[in-house]
Amino acid sequence: MIRRLAIFSLMIMISCHSSPRYGQRNSSRLKTKDASGKVTKHRKSMTGVTSFYAEDFHGKVTANGETYDMYGLTAAHKTLPFNTLIRVTNMDNKKSVVLRVNDRGPYAKGRILDCSYGAAVKLGFIGNGTAKVKIEVMELGDNQYMKRKDK
Repeated sequence: MIRRLAIFSLMIMISCHSSPRYGQRNSSRLKTKDASGKVTKHRKSMTGVTSFYAEDFHGKVTANGETYDMYGLTAAHKTLPFNTLIRVTNMDNKKSVVLRVNDRGPYAKGRILDCSYGAAVKLGFIGNGTAKVKIEVMELGDNQYMKRKDK
């Protein structure tokens, strides 16, 4: 009887023990490695000004090798790996859309993102040309260059 009581007490104590928390260490940054093994840290969330690019680049090759579709839901970012999925929220009207990073940029001072025309339409800032946005990294991409089919 005492043995059963001891086993039961031990089981209760073990079940009350808290489980370890994984992924809490430095949770505001994501790390990636490039082909050379260099580690880059990316913020999970950032805010800043975005703009859009359209007709001048439609049909041309993006930095990751695919053909730019101005009506698609894609974006250009300076450092996020290609094929990263980001949620972009317009801070003025609270509209948001999920975009895939497939290009590099923006090259205009003070901007953190260039959206495709299609993304700008969904975010509702075509008339203004720019918008203050919040970017949340949903899933880091594989940073793979796309091979064009016409080559």
